[in-house]
Amino acid sequence: MHHRAVDRMQRINKITVSAPAHLHTGNFDMTGDLGRLYGTVGFAIDRPLEVEVTKANEIIAEDEAAQLFTKRFVDAFNLAGAEVKVKRSIPKFVGVGYHTTLALSIGTALSRLYDLGLTTEKIALTMQRGAITSLGVHAFKVGGFIVEGGFRMDQREKMIPPLIFQCPVPENWFFVVAIAKEPTQKIVDMRKDEDQILRNLNLMPKETSDKLSRIVLVKIIPSIIEQDLKSFGEGLTAFNSELGKFWNKYQCGRTYCHPIVEEGVKIMLRSSTCACQTSWGPTFYGIVEGKNKAETLTKELSAFIDKNGGGEVFYTKAANAGAYIKEL
Repeated sequence: MHHRAVDRMQRINKITVSAPAHLHTGNFDMTGDLGRLYGTVGFAIDRPLEVEVTKANEIIAEDEAAQLFTKRFVDAFNLAGAEVKVKRSIPKFVGVGYHTTLALSIGTALSRLYDLGLTTEKIALTMQRGAITSLGVHAFKVGGFIVEGGFRMDQREKMIPPLIFQCPVPENWFFVVAIAKEPTQKIVDMRKDEDQILRNLNLMPKETSDKLSRIVLVKIIPSIIEQDLKSFGEGLTAFNSELGKFWNKYQCGRTYCHPIVEEGVKIMLRSSTCACQTSWGPTFYGIVEGKNKAETLTKELSAFIDKNGGGEVFYTKAANAGAYIKEL
C-alpha cells in the first residue's frame, strides 16, 4: 500500500455520516416486458440519520440493525472491526428508508476509514440494499427529486438500478409528513415477508405500466422542471393512487394501507394537490408552497392523528444534496 494511504488510514480514526431520509411515490413498471422491472419515483427529505463510526478491533453497536450491517461489511472485506453509534435516527419500518440509509452510512464510513475507495453502488450491493429499488441509494448520493430506471431482469439483486432523472426541489416547497401509529405493527409484520411478497408478486398489466410511465414522463417530470406545484402534485397523486389499486391485495382491498391513511390523504388534498403514501405506509405526505401553509396543514393533521391512535406529523424541505461526510 502506498505510504500516503497508510498515513491517511492512521490519521483518520472516526467518521460521521449524515444522510437524508427518503419518501417513495412508487414504481412505474411492474410488467417487465421491456426487460426491466420496478423503476422508482421519490424524494430525499431533510430529516437526517446520523452515524458516528470509529475504528475498533471488534464490532460494537447498540442498534441491532447497525450491528448486522457492520458485521456484513466487516466480514465482506475482512476488516478488524468498528464501533457504530447512531447519533440521530429516523423512524423505523414506516417507509422513510431507515435500513437503507443506515446501511449506506455505515458502509461509506467504513470504506473511508479503511481507505477501500468503494462506490456507493458497491457498498449497497455489499449491504444487500438498493438492488430492487434504488431510491435510497440515489437519495444518499445526490438528493432531490429522483427517478430511477429499474433493474435488468437478468441482473436482479446483482446491480443497482440507474438514476435517469434528478432535479432539485424548490426551496419554498414543503413536505408535510404524517406517520400514523395505529397501522404500524401490521406494516412491521408485513415487512418481515417483504422479500417473499415481491418474489411472488403478480406482474402488473401492461396497460397500467404504460399509464404510470406516461404520468411520470409527460406530467411529473415537466412539472417539476417548470416548478409548477399544482401540476406536479396532481401527477404524483394520480400516480400513487393508481399504484395503490395494484397493491390493494395487501391493503385489505384499499388504495391506501389503512382507513386512517385514507382519511389523512383526504385532509391533505383540501390544502394541496399532492397526497401520497410512501412504500407500504403507514407514512403519507403532501407538498405545499410556503412555510405558513406547511404549519397550518401540520397542525390540522396532528389534531387528526392525535384523535386516531397517535403518531407523528412534521414538515420539512427536500434534501437537495446527498449525504454529508465528516472525517475526524
